[in-house]
Amino acid sequence: MDKKTTGIIATVTTVLLCGCPGLCLCIFGAVTAAGVMPYDTEFNGVTDSGIVPSGYGFAGLCLALILILIPVGVGFFTLREKSDDDLDAASIDVDVVEEPPTDADEFDQSIPDDDL
Repeated sequence: MDKKTTGIIATVTTVLLCGCPGLCLCIFGAVTAAGVMPYDTEFNGVTDSGIVPSGYGFAGLCLALILILIPVGVGFFTLREKSDDDLDAASIDVDVVEEPPTDADEFDQSIPDDDL
């Protein structure tokens, strides 16, 4: 498979596994954040009912946003066209600069005793 086909498959998969649940969580998070999500429980014969706290709804909205952004990112990075500038920046040519030859005798001279 080529890169474009792989990108399409990855995008469709992430839309189904992350985008659709993210949209559903967005709806339930908005309803819960508005403070109108009721709950009814029964545990060992004890019944309780009430409204789900709004904080849970805001947390659900944040998680939904992350889940919705995952397919967008996957689609952007896998399906975008690479420009020539991007390809040139990816392959960096390194030029080796050779140092000019030095005279070894300059550095091997001993210090005269007169200067000490």
